[in-house]
Amino acid sequence: MKNPPEKPIPVIKTALPPLEEYIGYLQGIWERRQLTNNGPLVKELEARLATYLGVKHCLLVSSGTIALQMAIKALQLKGQIITTPFSFVATSSAIVWEGCQPVYTDIDSRSLCINPAQIEAAISPETCAILAAHVYGHPCDVEQIQDIANKYQLKVIYDAAHAFGVKYKEQSLLDYGDISTLSFHATKLFYTGEGGAIICNNDDLAEKIRRIRDFGINGPEAFFNEVGINAKMSEFHAALGLCVLPTVSAVIERRKSICTLYERQLKGSNLTRPNPPAATDYNYAYYPVLFTSEASLKKTQKALNDANIFPRRYFYPLLNKLAYVNPAAVPVAEDVASRVLCLPLYVELANDEVMRIADLIMQSI
Repeated sequence: MKNPPEKPIPVIKTALPPLEEYIGYLQGIWERRQLTNNGPLVKELEARLATYLGVKHCLLVSSGTIALQMAIKALQLKGQIITTPFSFVATSSAIVWEGCQPVYTDIDSRSLCINPAQIEAAISPETCAILAAHVYGHPCDVEQIQDIANKYQLKVIYDAAHAFGVKYKEQSLLDYGDISTLSFHATKLFYTGEGGAIICNNDDLAEKIRRIRDFGINGPEAFFNEVGINAKMSEFHAALGLCVLPTVSAVIERRKSICTLYERQLKGSNLTRPNPPAATDYNYAYYPVLFTSEASLKKTQKALNDANIFPRRYFYPLLNKLAYVNPAAVPVAEDVASRVLCLPLYVELANDEVMRIADLIMQSI
């Protein structure tokens, strides 16, 4: 008699809060009859997130992608934006959507974030900004990027979709640059189902973003003094976020313990890992491993898939392969993208499942 198949292990599984807590918030929504338009739950979540993250302005929006688009719009960017080819598609598609041109530079082989040493050579008279991503939650070289931006009078946006709660040198990583954006998609360690946020420290810029996300309305008489969009978060999404936020510290601790177990079980293998720089208080958003070759990666991925385990190739293919962008020579990113695999990592992943994954990897490499 055959053994029953092992249950599927995805790369991520959302850890839902207790249903009764969410229902409690829903009862309040039903009583107030305010479902959207900057309701009390949205305001409460904005305030609690700003405190938790240690930032001045946290502006909730309907997605991490719209947060990037609004950042570009609010900073009035036109022309070329230097960015990374090693990220999720939204990092580049937001640039194109807002009528700007992404210019790709290579990544650092250790952090896998944009390499500041490559940025300056890519600057042209058309360059208006740098849009960098804190890949896997690892901080970019924020000091060097800011030095370049100051020298050439460029704006800096950070796609911090992976960097919720990350601190660098005892300061929120989200404080760097002109704007940082967050994604609260269901796959993130803090989530609202769908949603995102824009983080900034400038009062005038924050007020402009508030107007932009609500059609450009300025004042109670609905005077439209600039082009805006509907990017508001609903009360339903904010309610979910209010349920999830108290659990984040425990979620990060559990993810840390899983990563530590992976490290122990994979010790002695020929796999390597990117690591955050010193002085980083990390959030354990992902567990990426680098194989010695793409062939080795594919062999291991097949072995895992055959065992009902489904890691993901974050990020493959590179964004400079998109049909609507100009190609660029980025040999380090090309090499990394061909060899990196993110292993399953979520709160409900059991220790014996981690060890089974690691054992299969050790057998296949």
